[in-house]
Amino acid sequence: MYDTNLVLGGKEFTSRLIVGTGKYASMDVMRDAHEASGTEIITVAVRRVSLPSGESILDYIDSKRYTLLPNTAGCYTADEAIRTCYLAREAGLGEMVKLEVIGDQRTLFPDVEGLLEATKTLAREGFTVMPYTNDDPVMAKKLQDAGAACVMPLGAPIGSGLGIRNPYNIKIILETVTVPVIVDAGVGTASDAAIAMELGCDGVLMNTAIAGARDAVSMARAMKLAVEAGRLAYKSGRIGKKLYATASSPLEGLPDWTS
Repeated sequence: MYDTNLVLGGKEFTSRLIVGTGKYASMDVMRDAHEASGTEIITVAVRRVSLPSGESILDYIDSKRYTLLPNTAGCYTADEAIRTCYLAREAGLGEMVKLEVIGDQRTLFPDVEGLLEATKTLAREGFTVMPYTNDDPVMAKKLQDAGAACVMPLGAPIGSGLGIRNPYNIKIILETVTVPVIVDAGVGTASDAAIAMELGCDGVLMNTAIAGARDAVSMARAMKLAVEAGRLAYKSGRIGKKLYATASSPLEGLPDWTS
């Protein structure tokens, strides 16, 4: 079946799974999980690039193989997020950024007003902006109009593992915007990733679901397969849902052996 690649900032990616770098048991486990996931984009929190050991997390990522996606995790104002993106660009991490402006420390829900303001500024400054937002179709359209390269609605709160809590809003977002839609946050297991892709999403970003699993490397492979299966199912076109049964082997057209 013919399929297109995921396009972000004019660059094509065959993998539709984006993976993070936090919470792994060790850097070696992180590196092996990235390999098993088949990802081509790895997101790195700009504020957490330096490790307590004095090393850099970038020492464990092959920048020639993976596209780095710096993010503004931990930023609570638009100005703070914008400055962090400038720092990432100056540090050579590129101009494609995952933009987070957090509005609440307990839920980590986005501050959509600050997010929209930062998106406008960064898009105007030449960044490829990938904003983490809530599952609001109206805000998704505003972010697209502000210059976002994609929209990244949450499936559930960050790190919660609750899965896609409101698939209907995600569907409306898919009908509302023309930029890629990438579910970001809330995925807990492979079926959650498959559901996101079956809805028609263009990709899934996750971190805790892999890093926090008992076997992170195996879970990374499971997520790879789930994203691929969900995408293939979406492209294949599922059957409609019916209240009553429909025979798998219909009787119409069969010879009448009783006559």
